Amino acid sequence: MVKELYLMRHGQTLFNQLHRIQGASDSPLTAQGIADAKEVGQYFKAQQLSFDHAYSSTQERACDTLECITSQPYQRLKGLKEWNFGVFEGQSEQLNPKNDSQRHSYGDFFVQYGGEADYEVRERMNQTLTEIMQQPTHDRVLAVSHGGACFMFLQKWLSYAEIQRRVTDFHNCCILKLTFANDQFNFVESINVKKLKQEK
Repeated sequence: MVKELYLMRHGQTLFNQLHRIQGASDSPLTAQGIADAKEVGQYFKAQQLSFDHAYSSTQERACDTLECITSQPYQRLKGLKEWNFGVFEGQSEQLNPKNDSQRHSYGDFFVQYGGEADYEVRERMNQTLTEIMQQPTHDRVLAVSHGGACFMFLQKWLSYAEIQRRVTDFHNCCILKLTFANDQFNFVESINVKKLKQEK
């Protein structure tokens, strides 16, 4: 049986607005972040999309996003947390290193500063989401996570060229729709609710 996963990035936060590095650290949703998350909830209702189960990162910005979307019970999981950037947490995004040209990410850069490597983030996200989708009655699942963590998860299942071509928009509150069967994820589409609303 083919199952569906709607993997979503949290709403805009204060650190997003201030262009600060935000991984293991946290900051609250802005008014815009709250409004965008509520729009996603309205979109799901309009599409008559309901979820058997809902999950969130343990971080406040992800939990608050999910609670703006739905009132259904949900479970918080550390495996869905954002990439840990070590001592760079809370600093200006201008301090981020250039992407590793082979791995198309920050690679191992943050490990020396107490953070995570890209492959560590990728594997914990994949393991967590696989374990979620393997459970019975999990036919359609909503999970709220983070930009860096979701990007690394996508790299498990898509080449960098495919991500550039197929994931056309990955701003705050963007939704990644994937199917799951035989322990394999298949990317379907990225959904930007705000953009869809503007196009109507």
